[in-house]
Amino acid sequence: MEQQDDVHSGHEHHQHGDTPDRTGHTDHAAHAGHTDHAGHADHSGHAPASWAMAAQATLHCLTGCAIGEILGMAIGTALGWHNAPTMILAIVLAFVFGYSLTMRGVLRAGLDLRTALRVALAADTVSILVMELADNATIVVFPGAMDATLADALFWLSLALSFVVAFAVTTPVNRWMIGRGKGHAVVHQYH
Repeated sequence: MEQQDDVHSGHEHHQHGDTPDRTGHTDHAAHAGHTDHAGHADHSGHAPASWAMAAQATLHCLTGCAIGEILGMAIGTALGWHNAPTMILAIVLAFVFGYSLTMRGVLRAGLDLRTALRVALAADTVSILVMELADNATIVVFPGAMDATLADALFWLSLALSFVVAFAVTTPVNRWMIGRGKGHAVVHQYH
């Protein structure tokens, strides 16, 4: 039997048959009695993500989104825009600032601009999308929030609540994605 120096190091591999499956393994009949998987990743090569890791990724994403949302809402409200263009501006700015924060970190790690943009898009798109759907849906259903102005406590209260809801909805999504090597997992190699 052969020892491998990958995520399965220290793990005894059993002889497999000749037919590989989608994970690169072969016939699992000889593997059936093997159940000790503690301490290493699953056969896809990705370790399960912790809730703390997912929360940290979500807070990172939420920071950029919050900057963009608040700026967009403040600009649209101050200019007297209607709700739809104000929300569109806020969403666009949420994506811009969300991507920008990730790009800032990976550019500091030495990536060129084009690669940094690709990493940011891969790392943040789903997270920002889920976050924007959750927080904007919260604002839409919050009574009076759509008509509140910057001077109204309701504006700030509904916005704060929308960020809490967005965090709660997006954290499990980020945990699932990181555990599969997607989302914020693609950024971790540059930290």
